[in-house]
Amino acid sequence: MRNPFRVVIVTGVPGVGKTTVLRRLEEIAREEGLNVKVVNFGSHMLNYAVREGIVESRDKIRTLPLRKQLDLQRLAAKSIVEEASKELGENDYLIIDTHALVKTVAGYWPGLPRHVIDELKPDMIAVIEADPEVIAARQARDKTRYRADIGGAEGVRRLMEYARAASFASATFYASTVAIVENPEGRPEEAARRLFEYMKNL
Repeated sequence: MRNPFRVVIVTGVPGVGKTTVLRRLEEIAREEGLNVKVVNFGSHMLNYAVREGIVESRDKIRTLPLRKQLDLQRLAAKSIVEEASKELGENDYLIIDTHALVKTVAGYWPGLPRHVIDELKPDMIAVIEADPEVIAARQARDKTRYRADIGGAEGVRRLMEYARAASFASATFYASTVAIVENPEGRPEEAARRLFEYMKNL
C-alpha cells in the first residue's frame, strides 16, 4: 500500500506560492533533522517532452494532445519513484510539487489520476490555498510563465474549487490524508510550519 519512504504530494493552483512554501519547508525539515527530497512533477514531464523534441517550456505541455500528456505523466511518476528509491529510507520524505487539476486545451484534466497515484502511493495530499485575488495578481506579475488562460481571479477561484475536489478524489485510492494549508500573503513561513506539523504525524 505504501512506498518505504513517506510520500507527500503538494498541490495548488499556479501562483499560490507552493515553491516558496516548499523551500522554507526544506529548511525547517533540516533544522528538525528530517531528510526530505522535493521534486517538481512538471519538470520531470518537461524533461521527457524536451528529449522527444515536442515542447520547449512547461506551459506548452498543457497544449499537447491529451494522450501525449498522459504518456508524459506516466513516465514522470515512474521516474520520480525510481529516483527516490535510490536515495530515501523508511524515515525519509519524498515531497512532490504538482497540480491536482490542470486547465488544458481539451478541458480540465486530473493531475493525479489513478495511474499516477498507483506509482506515487501518497501518504498525504496537501492543498496549498490563498486568496484568489492575491493569486491572480501574482500570476499577472510573473512574466516567466503563461497563465492568462486561467481567467483572472474568477478563473482562479473556480480552479481552486475543482482542484480541492480532485485532491479528495485522488486520496481515496490509497486512503491518503488531505491537508488544506492556507498560505497568507507574505507569510509562507506559517504555511510551511503548518505543513510540517501535518507531515510529522504521518
